[in-house]
Amino acid sequence: MKNIRNFCIIAHIDHGKSTLADRLLQTTNTISDRDMMDQVLDDMDLEREKGITIKSHAIQINYKHKNGEEYILNLIDTPGHVDFSYEVSRALAACEGALLLVDATQGIQAQTISNLYLAIENDLEIIPVINKIDMDGAMIEEVTDQIIELVGCKKEDILLASGRAGIGIAEILESIVSRIPAPSGNPDAPLQALVFDCVFNSFRGIIVYYRILNGSISKGEKIKFVSTDQEYSADEVGILKLKMQQQQMVDCGNVGYLITGIKNAKEVKVGDTIISAARPAPAIQGFEEVKPMVFAGIFPVVTEDFEELRDCMDKLQLNDASLTFELETSQALGFGFRCGFLGLLHMEIIQERLEREFNQTVITTVPNVSFVAYTTRGEKINVNNPTEMPDPTQMDRIEEPFIKAQIISKPEYIGNIMTLCLGKRGILINQSYLTQTRVELIFEMPLTEIVFDFYDKLKSQTRGYASFDYHPLEYRESDIVKMDILLNAEKVDALSALIHRGRAQEFGRKLCEKLKELLPRQQFQIAIQAAIGAKIVARENISAMRKDVTAKCYGGDISRKRKLLEKQKEGKKRMRQIGNVEVPQEAFLAVLKLDD
Repeated sequence: MKNIRNFCIIAHIDHGKSTLADRLLQTTNTISDRDMMDQVLDDMDLEREKGITIKSHAIQINYKHKNGEEYILNLIDTPGHVDFSYEVSRALAACEGALLLVDATQGIQAQTISNLYLAIENDLEIIPVINKIDMDGAMIEEVTDQIIELVGCKKEDILLASGRAGIGIAEILESIVSRIPAPSGNPDAPLQALVFDCVFNSFRGIIVYYRILNGSISKGEKIKFVSTDQEYSADEVGILKLKMQQQQMVDCGNVGYLITGIKNAKEVKVGDTIISAARPAPAIQGFEEVKPMVFAGIFPVVTEDFEELRDCMDKLQLNDASLTFELETSQALGFGFRCGFLGLLHMEIIQERLEREFNQTVITTVPNVSFVAYTTRGEKINVNNPTEMPDPTQMDRIEEPFIKAQIISKPEYIGNIMTLCLGKRGILINQSYLTQTRVELIFEMPLTEIVFDFYDKLKSQTRGYASFDYHPLEYRESDIVKMDILLNAEKVDALSALIHRGRAQEFGRKLCEKLKELLPRQQFQIAIQAAIGAKIVARENISAMRKDVTAKCYGGDISRKRKLLEKQKEGKKRMRQIGNVEVPQEAFLAVLKLDD
């Protein structure tokens, strides 16, 4: 065990985690030159296209130290985007140390601080690394000072590297061995292993990734999952190289995989403990429960595909434990799921993964948060989507969730942040300077205002230099109204939204304009209206496509033409009464991009 090191790489998005991981694998010959490619651990098409890491990937590196000893390094690469911070917290639970990577051209940024605090809470040994030192805009001295201020380390503890050029990789490997402690655990104690990830394989069933804290796990052994209390046989165990490598036994302190032939996704939970059936042990403290920020409905395009979609959601939840979902029905879209996501990027990724990995075409409704409504009879109703909102005449009051938002940024962006947060109904609670170049602002804000585009706006207002962290507070009374969208006087429930009265009119107007662009023209006029109760607050018309019915009349009396036009007019009137308007998928997503 003294020669095992478990570590992860944490950083802000785009600071070069995946590139550094590539170099570590290449330098130690873990991957042959033939298999080598950029972002080698990012094996999802989506990750390559967007250039971001979505999943934590684990891989084992064999490293020969200059003192002649062989070391086993388990690297867990983590995502940098704030929407995937749950992935990071799970990776940290399986490690003893972390490389804190900072881009020399950008300095310490948003997620760097949040991820660092996560690592410190988990008692991890932090090794600060300044990456991209070979770039023209590298500010090595300034970034060094920032790291010393933030981490409280010595200047000589900070490593300089370049993942792209391969500078400083040997020093990083040396530091991992010398500075990160070996796993502490008892090889002779009963088995305790923490499940930090799972993946579904259509041939092998569910593959479980775990980190052994005590004991060891052997092939053929009878094991048990604590939360479900089910026993299984360990059909195959092994370690994670670029491909899975089968072993007879995985030792204490190591990271490995387990195949038991489980096919049902509900039988395995991320954060669970694996114990031996023969020598039971207590459960390990798992991860904190994830708190979804954004709720949206996901519906199959064809209602018959509902059961298939349910299976796909179960399998996807295995691989992404931060996704939560429950059943929901909609008048316009039929059966579907009400899903909780960590943010809008997370929602977009889930939708894309359903389409690519499971061939499911789905419709996503407008995202929102949950409210609490009190009726005049004193009943309390949880309102998760607009259709559950009680009638205004029977409603006493409605409360919305508030959060405490902590924003850390540079002093020159205070004005922009204030304007943005106060415009989103925020209340400034505190403002303090952490250092001369970093200021912390604390706001109390409604969660509704953050759901749509708050992150994106905050990033653009501060040029990406703002960290945003939040904690839920209580529910507070608020003037929330339900706004319906009517197409030819028919409600489309999937486009309804719960919104603050002060912003309803502007929101309704923008949405009607957007729908006017997106809805295809028909042979009859379409009226798009936004209504609060019986009051119409905005309206747009899509004019009818005109078919030239008089084309076949050449010469002759005007009355012949008039007769045809009158007939067309009657037909249009009748068509408008019975014609229904098809709403394309883009229209449901239009709400998200109203300000573009």
